[in-house]
Amino acid sequence: MLHIAKLAVGVRDIDEMRAWQTERARVDPPLRHRTRNAPRRREDVLAGGSIYWVVSGTMLVRQRVLDIVEDTRPDGTGCTALVLDAELVPLVGRVTKAFQGWRYLKAEDAPADMRDAGPVLGLGDLPPELQRELRALCLI
Repeated sequence: MLHIAKLAVGVRDIDEMRAWQTERARVDPPLRHRTRNAPRRREDVLAGGSIYWVVSGTMLVRQRVLDIVEDTRPDGTGCTALVLDAELVPLVGRVTKAFQGWRYLKAEDAPADMRDAGPVLGLGDLPPELQRELRALCLI
C-alpha cells in the first residue's frame, strides 16, 4: 500500500475543505481530485492508499483513493482523476514543508489517524472555545 501527499491550496481548515468538496461532488460527481500526472504506482495506491492533505502547512486529514482514472478538465485538456471517498479522516497533525504537485507517502511514514491516537490528557481543563479551535485544526 502506498499513499499520496498533496497540498490543499487555499484551504484554511477541514471544515472549509468539507464544504468545498461537498459542493464539488454535488455539481460534478464523482468526488475527485484532478492532476496532470498519473501515479506510476497506481496499483500500490489502489491497494488501500489515501490522499493525505496538507492544510496550512500541516498534514491534517486524509481520504481514501477509490480509483484512478483518465479524465478531462472543463477546458477539454486531458488529466488524471483520483476518485476520492467523501469521508475526511482527521490525522494527528504533522508540520509539512511546501512542495509542488503530489508526492508518494509510504504507509509507515504516514501520520496516525486522530481516532487511533487515544484520549488527550487534560482536555477537560481547557475552555470549550479553545477545545473547538483545537478540534477544527485537528490538533485534538
